[in-house]
Amino acid sequence: MLSLHAEIEAEVENLAIAQITKALISGEILEEYPDTSRGESCLILGFIGEKPLHIVCGWRSNKLIIITVYIPRPPKFKNPRTRGEK
Repeated sequence: MLSLHAEIEAEVENLAIAQITKALISGEILEEYPDTSRGESCLILGFIGEKPLHIVCGWRSNKLIIITVYIPRPPKFKNPRTRGEK
């Protein structure tokens, strides 16, 4: 299930739900956020072919919700696994 924010970001990035799902299933957890205002969530790095994709998701009740999706780019990220300078 995609949040409204994730739906908007997917449209901006021109991503299909099938691409997001595939990247999520084959992805790896980069960061875990055990206690945010929205509950527990994590940042996953997956790939669509050679293109990296970040997916932030978490559990809401018994459902996995994708909070946001985006292609990591500078300056926020030096590379798909490393955050940029703040």
